[in-house]
Amino acid sequence: MRMPPYLISMRVMDQGRTKFRLWLPLFLLWLVLLPLLGAVLLWTVLAVTFWGEISGALAALLTRAAAALGGEWHAPALATIAGNVFTFVALTLLAGAAAVAALAVLAGPVFVRAVEARYFPGLERRRGGTLAGGIVNACIAVALWLVAWVPVLPLRFVPGLALVLPLVLGAWLNQRLFRYDALAEHASADERRTIFRAARLRLFGLGVLLAPLALVPVVNLMAPLYAGLAFTCLCMGELAALRTRGTGVMRNGEATS
Repeated sequence: MRMPPYLISMRVMDQGRTKFRLWLPLFLLWLVLLPLLGAVLLWTVLAVTFWGEISGALAALLTRAAAALGGEWHAPALATIAGNVFTFVALTLLAGAAAVAALAVLAGPVFVRAVEARYFPGLERRRGGTLAGGIVNACIAVALWLVAWVPVLPLRFVPGLALVLPLVLGAWLNQRLFRYDALAEHASADERRTIFRAARLRLFGLGVLLAPLALVPVVNLMAPLYAGLAFTCLCMGELAALRTRGTGVMRNGEATS
């Protein structure tokens, strides 16, 4: 009996040390390190170039917002500190999202080949996705994620919400980034859309399950790698199950079985 997709993805988590030896050749580690190094470089360039302008604009915005609400910043230094904190958080979010997006695009094919060889060696490749499509998907995902952070960022400093909101947004970003590349080689465009609709709750649930890894020091450096493997397992399992059920997804005008 074929293992359900969610159990396959859970095995990636439950057998972490074994999977580490199995899945992580040296070149794959480099694929993880390069986006991280790129994120550090991006953060540094943005901070050196735009820190003063961004923090100043945010401080002025906070001052105006406080005045509109009937309050005021009694100490101008407080607004400056708050502006610097918001700038640091915003640049860190941008650099981190860029790193995960780069990993999804660069390492996606490697994840697919590893999962295919391990669990789905006979799965037909219908190549409904492209590298350009993966890049566009990553750009859209990061843009939507950043837009969602605009109203959420002030709530980042509210007790309780400071923990929950980043996890929810991170879960959404991970599933949105990795799902396309996980299916690009094997699924047709129609199959991909069908899986995105039918498995959206399972995809988001896996994202929620993986999101806390980003909060654990050291582990968070490898969290995108495990996320990529887990989402690839889940998506390819969903594709295999879809074809087994024979749901009538159309290819070249005929129903697939």
